[in-house]
Amino acid sequence: MDSYSQDLIENDVKMRTPSMYEVIIHNDEITTMDFVTEVLTQIFHKTPPAAAALMMEVHTLGHGVAGVYVFDIAVTKKSQADLRASDRGFPLKLTIREADV
Repeated sequence: MDSYSQDLIENDVKMRTPSMYEVIIHNDEITTMDFVTEVLTQIFHKTPPAAAALMMEVHTLGHGVAGVYVFDIAVTKKSQADLRASDRGFPLKLTIREADV
């Protein structure tokens, strides 16, 4: 590769860190604590103790961050949780917001 081509590659390609998004899980009066813990362990890959602690945070504070991901992954995780909740008859609500990272 000549120096002109190398210079173009180095100067034209600007890498940027992708924005990160939080998946927020919200408390409700119907979804069971066991189901929330199941979602946190199986979809968001939390350890059982971390899932239990986050589930209690959601229960007491009204919401909690299930995970922080790039946008496509955040949407996928939310969709998986929404589908599982719907299949089981729970009104579990999750939202996505841009993280302050």
